[in-house]
Amino acid sequence: MKETKKTKKVQHIVAPAKEFLIEYMNNMAPVGFESSGQKIWLKYIKQFTHSQFTDAYGTAVAVINPEAKFKVVLEAHADEISWFVNYISNDGLIYVKRNGGSDHQIAPSMRVNIQGKKGIIKGVFGWPAIHTRTDETKENKPKVDNLWIDVGARKKKEVLDLGIFIGSVVTFADGFAELNYNHFICRAFDNKIGGFMIAEVAKLIAENKNKLPFGLYIVNAVQEEIGLRGAEMIARRIKPNIAICTDVTHDSNTPMINKNIEGDIMCGKGPSLAYAPAIHNKLLDFVDKIAQTNKINVQYRTLSRSTGTDTDSFAYANEGCPSMLISLPLRYMHTTVEMIHEQDIIDTIQLMYKTILALRPDTNLSYF
Repeated sequence: MKETKKTKKVQHIVAPAKEFLIEYMNNMAPVGFESSGQKIWLKYIKQFTHSQFTDAYGTAVAVINPEAKFKVVLEAHADEISWFVNYISNDGLIYVKRNGGSDHQIAPSMRVNIQGKKGIIKGVFGWPAIHTRTDETKENKPKVDNLWIDVGARKKKEVLDLGIFIGSVVTFADGFAELNYNHFICRAFDNKIGGFMIAEVAKLIAENKNKLPFGLYIVNAVQEEIGLRGAEMIARRIKPNIAICTDVTHDSNTPMINKNIEGDIMCGKGPSLAYAPAIHNKLLDFVDKIAQTNKINVQYRTLSRSTGTDTDSFAYANEGCPSMLISLPLRYMHTTVEMIHEQDIIDTIQLMYKTILALRPDTNLSYF
């Protein structure tokens, strides 16, 4: 396999897809509390699919040809990292625990939204000014146990009166924005951008009136960030014959990232295909040939042991399911400024769409 190098004019996402993208990205969907985002996603994708359902923990599924016996899954995950309110001090400061892999080092001075009993409460992660720190404390670094949130209260009762409670979930407030040279930034592109892309595949199938010889289960799974739990549950329920998962991967071309470990991946050069034990070799080769045939730029990387994505849950579910991973390059993962390139989004959608059209129930994916 050779990495393609074709350069082309950047394409753009236009309304109404752009409007859905922005609404969906700006919505809060913390791990275990994804319901509002799932409602937005289902409302959009419903017009392109034949049926929809959710499971007990909120994974949302839209289906094309639900009566078909052969089942193909196209999957992303819907949850974003966040924090839990864990302790409220007598002087009205809030201390937190992680809900997923939130980075404590970026938290100081960040604005947050807290989901309380009365709605959203705004707050900030406080941090002492450099002028006020003593010689003993001026080199202190942020840690989970020394971070606090300030909502403007001065007493514990004032915090409680706002509707904040132990267990309230907290997300960073930063939303979608467009940057230079066709880049987007937002918190939680990992991996709500995947939910956008799989919905766009459904739209292309509907708009082009494509007839699929199988059932296509478009899955927006919950709780990936704390152990691939949503995918684990829905894989057992659907029992797919093939699974194509999408997630984000690290752009390794910024400082302090070791390419010997992460490989050489860059935003703007196309989706990434991965080699790993959970990736089915014949399915990977099938998708790679689709990319070459359709002149879609792709990049390659390797993963040790597990992929760390929902691909693992589908691959090893039931009696085993041929599965693969298509990843979108992203800078600054698990921060409020996750950065992606618009052309990569479009290319990933096209790669998934062309793959779905080419698949057949008799596609040879036997091990030997």
